[in-house]
Amino acid sequence: MYKALYRKWRPLLFDDVISQQHITDTLKNQLKSDKTAHAYLFTGSRGTGKTTCARILAKAVNCKNMKNGSPCLECDICLDTDNNALSDIIEIDAASNNGVDDIRDLRDGTVYTPERCSYKVYIIDEVHMLSASAFNALLKIMEEPPPYIKFILATTEIHKVPATIVSRCQRYDFRRIKAEDIAKRLLYIAKEEELTLTQDGAELIAKLADGGMRDALSLLDQCSVCAEKITAAEVSAVAGIAGRDYLYEILEAVSAGDAVKAISVTDTLNAMSKDLVRLCDELIMQLRNLMLIKLTPETASELIVCSPEEMQRLKQISEDYELPQIMEKIDVLQQCREKMNRALNRRIELEMALIKLCRNIPANVPIADNSDVLDKIRQLETRLQSARAATQPENPTLTAVSEELPPPNVDLKNSKPEDFKSFEAWSKVLTELKRLNPAITGPLDDSEAKIYGNVILIFVKNSFFTVLFKNKDNLMSLHRAVYNVTGQKCTFRTKCVVTAEEQRNRALEVLNKANNSGIETAVE
Repeated sequence: MYKALYRKWRPLLFDDVISQQHITDTLKNQLKSDKTAHAYLFTGSRGTGKTTCARILAKAVNCKNMKNGSPCLECDICLDTDNNALSDIIEIDAASNNGVDDIRDLRDGTVYTPERCSYKVYIIDEVHMLSASAFNALLKIMEEPPPYIKFILATTEIHKVPATIVSRCQRYDFRRIKAEDIAKRLLYIAKEEELTLTQDGAELIAKLADGGMRDALSLLDQCSVCAEKITAAEVSAVAGIAGRDYLYEILEAVSAGDAVKAISVTDTLNAMSKDLVRLCDELIMQLRNLMLIKLTPETASELIVCSPEEMQRLKQISEDYELPQIMEKIDVLQQCREKMNRALNRRIELEMALIKLCRNIPANVPIADNSDVLDKIRQLETRLQSARAATQPENPTLTAVSEELPPPNVDLKNSKPEDFKSFEAWSKVLTELKRLNPAITGPLDDSEAKIYGNVILIFVKNSFFTVLFKNKDNLMSLHRAVYNVTGQKCTFRTKCVVTAEEQRNRALEVLNKANNSGIETAVE
């Protein structure tokens, strides 16, 4: 029966694990000095060797003839472990056995000593999938396990593992495997399997694997049945990175500002049952490639997974973009990607994002109907223009009124009552004052005014006027009103024509009317 390459070529010794020497050397030293821990936590991305190292470690601690910190692969313990026939090494998939009852069964099993081995080893894969209650059930036994029990936990999402669990383990972080190490390993395996794998084919597979050896072997396995000679072109065809012209058509439409073309291509893809979420992801990755080309044009080919033909086309497209524009467009698509997860119509979200890209609309600027706001702004502008026109003096040679009252240009001490003439424009002045400062026009009700030279004598029937107009701003409002109406700069004098007794009587009269209306008042 055929066995997949990634299973057939899974490392059996620490020395076969690639790109993780910082971990394998430490584990070998612990085994040689017989100072292994009771709990380990292996974390890292997929295909980097976490489960493989866990199995090698579990085999090594029980090996009868351990050699230089590695299992011998010859004793019955090693052979049965490799054949999954050893009951003392228990592998648990936490993705499907994540309940508290599963962990309770595990905990109950720890009371029994190993049947054939020195240690009973529990390998819990994808441990982050355990429920909160399952973690609680695991916590106590991990803290103080029997001396013959060891735990090896593996996870791709360390942030989901409670700190109480992490603190009870020796943690080892597995790095992504280097592309050159993957390519070298692929060429070796291809030779052993009598496959014709070219250097460029191995390098492209290594890039597509994104640091995971298992993904690389799976892709090599897939390519081996599709072509006798595995080249970069064959890898591109099998991996589906060939035939991505639609992505470049959309990017070219975006650079040209052609929203109709971009949406048309999207419509065609949607009619062909293309997953629009996947399309959004692909556009983000291609913009990321453009960003790297603009940032590091010399070394971009080492960071971008594509064929040489695609690289040439990406470089041509990048000439139409600036780096800040590319980063802004990535923001737009990432926001679109988040919204698509909860949108009723994903197609609309993507089409709106494409319009934003074509018209250079930033990601944080919402598209809204601002017609009401614009109408209000136009109305305000019209009112301001009308106000400015109304405040312009008839004499165009006069400038704006100063903030100081002019001195009298007549001799007030020797003036006579008949010198003051009726100020005919007083009603217009009051109207203008009401426009400028309506809050101070009350005390001027029923007032009259006369003028002598540049002195305006105001006769008021409310003594509160003298208090109110001690404020300079109020006085200058009256000054501006006179200036706007007459174009003259005047000064003011006031006279209250109602005695204090008359004012009191008027106040009492008003209060009496209020009392008769049922309003409670008090007068001292």
